[in-house]
Amino acid sequence: MPRKLFKRWTPDPTHVRQNPALRFLGDLLHDPNLFHLNRHSISVAFFVGLFIAFLPIVGQVPLAAMAALWLRCNLPIAVALVWVSNPLTFPIILFVEYQIGANILMRPTNDFSFEFSWEWVKDVLPEIWLPLLLGSIMASLFFSCAGYLTMQWVWRWHVARRWRLRHKRRRNKRYS
Repeated sequence: MPRKLFKRWTPDPTHVRQNPALRFLGDLLHDPNLFHLNRHSISVAFFVGLFIAFLPIVGQVPLAAMAALWLRCNLPIAVALVWVSNPLTFPIILFVEYQIGANILMRPTNDFSFEFSWEWVKDVLPEIWLPLLLGSIMASLFFSCAGYLTMQWVWRWHVARRWRLRHKRRRNKRYS
């Protein structure tokens, strides 16, 4: 089931390789590990995608793609998981990460409202950057490790379940 589920939602490797926008990568996209659907590749892709998703940086998708190329894990899943932090969830994630960082540093939390403007970056960011950075790193590590371990567990559970069912069917076939 995990392999079938992921195969249904990931793009075809030949389609990705033939994309004109990705021609600059050349032979890097011909690495079969970038599209493998096995426990290791999926788990590492979850780690990469979720780690980068919770960092407050610009260019998360290209960064996730480069990390997937470097770590040779499933590229489409690593890139897709970055969208956990989308324009709707980003302000909430930033606020929670700031709260986490402020609590770890034992600082009082400032009331602020997030807005996409240069004035906000110039006025508010110098006051909150350290708690935000610390909270972002902590959240990234927590959710990426949780995603990695969850995928390892789900994959092992599914394989063990399939093995037990297959063993049970063979035993029933033998005695019938």
